[in-house]
Amino acid sequence: MQTTTELVVRAAALAGRGGRRILGVAGPPGAGKSTLAARLAGELGPRTAVVVPMDGFHLARAELDRLGRADRKGAPDTFDAAGYVSLLLRLRASDGVTVYAPAFDRSVEEPIAGSIPVPPDVPLVITEGNYLLHDAGEWAGVRPLLDEVWYCAPDEDTRVRRLVERHVRHGRTPADARAWVARSDEANARLVALGRHRADLVVDTG
Repeated sequence: MQTTTELVVRAAALAGRGGRRILGVAGPPGAGKSTLAARLAGELGPRTAVVVPMDGFHLARAELDRLGRADRKGAPDTFDAAGYVSLLLRLRASDGVTVYAPAFDRSVEEPIAGSIPVPPDVPLVITEGNYLLHDAGEWAGVRPLLDEVWYCAPDEDTRVRRLVERHVRHGRTPADARAWVARSDEANARLVALGRHRADLVVDTG
């Protein structure tokens, strides 16, 4: 099991290779991806690392309703995967301009465009999300753009408990939260797990 210090040292070494580097933090829902990414960026500092979440590419609720996919929010086809790949290409180019990335506001469950500035002199972008190792459709274009991918793998009871607590914090009843996790999040988790072997490092985030 890696310590936080060891992970920070590894991320710092990646940032120090020269040019713009992108570290992916992947894993199933509730695995602790955003927590790990934020911790790394906090330790490295804003001049070294910026976090760009994949969740900024969730389709808006109105579009999910139009497509009839709102009840599967979080599945691969409920994201703008091609848009995410395009952003990664811009971030890799690091052509002397600030790149603005979208964030995801869980309080309203909507993406917010232009929320995260990535200055051109920041050497490391940490991007986190479920489908960084997914190899179907447009998602297959993500992995080649990442210098390393770390896969977050807590024990399953911890991961499911986190998910239920997250949904309750954002307005679901405990019963509704458990039902959503069982129906939707766990189907996505099984799909995400298929890409685990393509990661450079597996991190116990329990």
